[in-house]
Amino acid sequence: MFKTLSRSIAQVLLPPLGYLLMRFYWFTSKKNFHVTGEITQEQSIVVCWHGELLMSPQAYRYFHKKQLASGIISRHFDGEMIARILMYFSIAPLRGSSSRGAKQVLLEAFRALKKGDDLLVTPDGPRGPRHSISDGAIALAHKAKAPVLTVNYIPKAYWQLESWDRFVIPKPFTTIDFYLENVSLEGMEMDEARTFLRDKMLAHTVH
Repeated sequence: MFKTLSRSIAQVLLPPLGYLLMRFYWFTSKKNFHVTGEITQEQSIVVCWHGELLMSPQAYRYFHKKQLASGIISRHFDGEMIARILMYFSIAPLRGSSSRGAKQVLLEAFRALKKGDDLLVTPDGPRGPRHSISDGAIALAHKAKAPVLTVNYIPKAYWQLESWDRFVIPKPFTTIDFYLENVSLEGMEMDEARTFLRDKMLAHTVH
């Protein structure tokens, strides 16, 4: 009972606090944007590492301010917190993962793509391995026939948690370099696309 109550309280308090914390880091940092290729307002599959969720959704919204968007979020409790925070950025949560609700969430993702939403995916989430690329992320990109927008960042000064994803937290008032690139996976087989996308995302990330 205590666990249920504490989680209920956390669901109310933590999302707005998390949102405010994200905005604090965004507005107090100096931001350099490195964009490869053209970022259009057309539909995109947006990918970022799970450990970079603190800033990557905000970088996405900086360039796609009004685009309808959905994000695949796990059904775990921490996923619930992330889902509620992302709703502050007008990113609708699709709940599921490779281990729980995979079939249902893929169907929902296909529906979101069909109605024109951008789709945000953490290809190594929700439980890793860190910096791996799931088959689902590749399948969605192939299905949508849309460009994949990779979003990564490297802060000049940061903390890194001891979690499986080595979550990156920029220190206040630091400089953050954001790296965004539109890439195409068209015509690539699954293994080729996975290697290509992983190499692109690893080029500008905290290791």
